[in-house]
Amino acid sequence: MNVGITCYPTYGGSGIVATELGMELAARGHEVHFITYANPIRLDPGSPRIHYHEVEVSNYPLFQYPPYCLALASRMADVAEAYALDLLHVHYAIPHSISAMLAQQILAPKRRLPFITTLHGTDITLVGADPSYFPITKFSIERSDGVTSISDYLRQQTVDVFGISNEIRVIKNFVNCDLYHPDHAKSGAAAYSPDGEKLLIHLSNFRPVKRVLDCVRILAEVRRKVPARLLMVGDGPDRLPAEHLARELKVDRHVLFLGKQDHVERIIPLAHVLLMPSDLESFGLVALEAMACGVPVVASAVGGIPEIVEDGETGFLVPFEPSGDDFGSPKDPEAFAAGIAEQVNRLLDAPEVAKRFGAAGRRRALDEFTWTAVAKKTVEVYEQVMGSFQTARV
Repeated sequence: MNVGITCYPTYGGSGIVATELGMELAARGHEVHFITYANPIRLDPGSPRIHYHEVEVSNYPLFQYPPYCLALASRMADVAEAYALDLLHVHYAIPHSISAMLAQQILAPKRRLPFITTLHGTDITLVGADPSYFPITKFSIERSDGVTSISDYLRQQTVDVFGISNEIRVIKNFVNCDLYHPDHAKSGAAAYSPDGEKLLIHLSNFRPVKRVLDCVRILAEVRRKVPARLLMVGDGPDRLPAEHLARELKVDRHVLFLGKQDHVERIIPLAHVLLMPSDLESFGLVALEAMACGVPVVASAVGGIPEIVEDGETGFLVPFEPSGDDFGSPKDPEAFAAGIAEQVNRLLDAPEVAKRFGAAGRRRALDEFTWTAVAKKTVEVYEQVMGSFQTARV
């Protein structure tokens, strides 16, 4: 099969999932063409059967904002024609599905080109629900030849918010359990914790929805009882406020801001607990990666997280009562942070429980969330869409 994949190449769940999917497809003999404005962060373009096609956007004085959507559509059509793509698989509805639809129409006089849209979360819950983008998001989903979502939660949100009548297949994210695996000796942890403190870890794009500042507050609470350090992996708008808060709470010596990392699979296994105090997660890929590494998760019980993390089995889920905004701060931020810290301390105080949770998380990742578990569904959707598209256009 010859597949074109478009995603945001930045440090975020949708781009990571799309990249991992493409690399796994290529490893199984399919030709995969990434069509984006930059090389995806986890993509090795030198891998066999992986091809990267850059989208260049011209900056003319007439354009206040470069028309990326149009440049992407044109590049999609060029690549599809030059390399005889069987289909396009776009991740994140806006603007990728609209660009794919335009590319499909460009090529319509010459050949058929179906496209599949995978919904990842904020393209539905935040961006798509914005009145400025609502009509075009709904239209792009309805015009997709196939639609998938990464969780049952997101599928229901799409139906409820947009009134979509299309069939939406749920294909949950997966993790490479050969790459993400436990390090029981936690070799290398001394580089981050020279005095043997317990290591907490948080990975995200540091947007407000991830509640990065709460991670600093949680560390301050945890350190009242247990010597601990916090690894902050990623970058984004809340990094600077988090650094200021760490100094204010006098824990800055115990927080390491590591920035964006290409090989998080080397860092996650060193931690004793993963923190995910998000306002909302449509899936929670980082939680799954931690589970594959045998690291217990303490997270807010929101969105799709309960579909991954089993409370009291692979981690702890803390109730999140919103303040009244759709995706705002918790009603009682201090109590929420304290609740997370309490569950973290439960794990740090009971190494045998943490070990049991870690082993259960690893088993769950292996049983339900490997590529093998989702490959059949993914290829089935590809084949179904290609077959129904050809029948419908005859």
